[in-house]
Amino acid sequence: MELKMINAAGQEASTLQASDTLFGRDFNEALVHQIVVAFQANARMGNRAQKDRSEVKHTTHKPFRQKGTGRARAGMASSPLWRGGGRIFPNSPDENFSHKVNRKMFRAGMASILSELARQGRLAVVDTFAVDAPKTKLLSQKLKGMGLDSVLVITDDMDENLYLASRNLTNVLVLEPQYADPVSLIRYSKVLLTKNAVAKFEEMWG
Repeated sequence: MELKMINAAGQEASTLQASDTLFGRDFNEALVHQIVVAFQANARMGNRAQKDRSEVKHTTHKPFRQKGTGRARAGMASSPLWRGGGRIFPNSPDENFSHKVNRKMFRAGMASILSELARQGRLAVVDTFAVDAPKTKLLSQKLKGMGLDSVLVITDDMDENLYLASRNLTNVLVLEPQYADPVSLIRYSKVLLTKNAVAKFEEMWG
């Protein structure tokens, strides 16, 4: 599989021969959906809590007499049928939302995403990617000169300048290969890889 390599002006300069296993795979929509949902579910924190009828603060006094009122019989105001009563099946703070995804499935899903990005022309490669100073303006001008607006940059060497310069750009995310995730790959309009990052991907998932 040949990947497009671009220069500092965003123009195609050459091509890079990459692994067909990683960048030439057929798109598997069901698998990609599964790993995206699993990634988002695994990021959830089960920190919400609700009270059942034994935990809500209510008197145990019977609200009104059993017969003669014409109303449905009631024993406590903490009944789940009453406003302000306890929940029947309350959420617990230790609720687990995680989904299990096998390593082989995750690798195949990531390869499917990268392959589809390459086919759509949303993926490009550069030799290196760096800025001279930790200035957001420098990085913004560099990306604008390359014709990139919404972009995920995956670099093998994340120096402090690049990290600090990218923090305030809402449509830019810079990651190292080992921290790439399916949601970020799909979210941004363009994905920019360094040459060494491609080699790292092939080492991890190829």
